Amino acid sequence: MNPFRYYLRVRYSECDAQKIVFNARYGEYVDLAVTEFIRAIGLNVSGTFVDVDYQAVKQTAEWRAPARFDEVLEISVQPKHIGNTSFSLLTEFRIAGNEPAIATVETIYVNVEPKQLTKAPIPENVRAALARGAPGVRVDHAGYLRNTRSLSTNSGPAISAKRLSPSRKPSSI
Repeated sequence: MNPFRYYLRVRYSECDAQKIVFNARYGEYVDLAVTEFIRAIGLNVSGTFVDVDYQAVKQTAEWRAPARFDEVLEISVQPKHIGNTSFSLLTEFRIAGNEPAIATVETIYVNVEPKQLTKAPIPENVRAALARGAPGVRVDHAGYLRNTRSLSTNSGPAISAKRLSPSRKPSSI
């Protein structure tokens, strides 16, 4: 399977005293990636939802390895379940260019009526868009794909973004 992928670079302010991404930031990363996923499947046009409004009701995270400052995260989003009024999306985190997932997050959303914010059935066009997903679509806010493509050669793999911009310790004030 070739799921939707979103790329972002870890910023210094997103790390904790252990010098790794603070656990609560993963929820923010999921929100960014899901927003781009919803846009990619045609349900968010110019910041306005089309035939859908939803609220997160449950989020479960599982961490396997840390992410650090200046690393590029590849975040894949794909539907896991589509019910009558709710759907769940599986979000997997990888360090870009590496295969093993460092974290997975499952988020359950409930479709709501926009004015009253009460549960509502998922319309068929929304159900179809969610089920179809956005296979092969990439949204790159880190410049990772541009950098790896421009440094690719016919003789070998692309140079990773990590090598393009090595981590540096912040200067003292």
